[in-house]
Amino acid sequence: PYPFPEHVRIFALCWNIDQHASVHTTMCPSPEPFRYHRYFLTGTMTQLHTHDYIELLYVVDGQFRQRILGKDITFQKGDFCLIDKNCLHQDYLQDQSTTILFLGIANDMFDEIMDETVTTQKIISFLQSALLKQKDIQQYLHFHPGISMDGADSATRDMESCLELLLSELYNNQIGSTYICKGLLLRIFRILSSDYEFSLSKEQRKTMNWIIFEEIQDYIRSNYASVKIQDLVELFHFQEDYFNRIIKSKTGYTYSSYVQKIRLEHAESMLEHTEKTVDEIMHAVGYNNKGYFYKIFQQKY
Repeated sequence: PYPFPEHVRIFALCWNIDQHASVHTTMCPSPEPFRYHRYFLTGTMTQLHTHDYIELLYVVDGQFRQRILGKDITFQKGDFCLIDKNCLHQDYLQDQSTTILFLGIANDMFDEIMDETVTTQKIISFLQSALLKQKDIQQYLHFHPGISMDGADSATRDMESCLELLLSELYNNQIGSTYICKGLLLRIFRILSSDYEFSLSKEQRKTMNWIIFEEIQDYIRSNYASVKIQDLVELFHFQEDYFNRIIKSKTGYTYSSYVQKIRLEHAESMLEHTEKTVDEIMHAVGYNNKGYFYKIFQQKY
């Protein structure tokens, strides 16, 4: 269960494991600062368990292994894992230097963060419709840091700056910390959504592809007169050829053919149901060359 009263909506659990099979841990906020220490047999696993809250794991240093839903997964330095409530998992303890940060996020705070729409819509939709509600697919996301154009790992630097501020707030636990922590979590999930990639199971990929296609389709249908493929690149953070592939797989059309189809459908509707002139309709659906518009409209109709 969530280990704190309702007014504490996020907590941090820190593990520092060394090569002598020794682990030091602490948790904050805490009524009194403390450090817990014990030795372990290498290969020891924690109890198989679930949480009734969301857990966000971050590998600060070294590497860390978990068994999630019966599958062994190794996380490298800089990786995150977002684990849904009620997802069975356990942790391996190995005799190697590793530092792990676990963030426990109360469900109501997590819902508020998702509602803020600071993450890209594809992650919000996936988390809400697949990760958090459907119980027949794997319920975790493994995030890898992305690399910036100059080769520097800016994603990790930006992320760790936010995590340091968050830990400072949780440790000091002063008046107003809850609001500051929520703001920092918003930043953290924004960075996750824009600068990190995440791994999906086969079933998750199927679900995710449909969700992304529906969002691409909705955006194109809402902006058909002016949409450019670069708009989609900036909004969804995929390469241009991805949009051709996913639209082709779902509709049989290339990106440009699909946009043309939607524009001509709107042109047909306006011709039938409005008093607009052909010139007005042509411009309204995104064309400026009357000869070209006549040609493609007559080819379709």
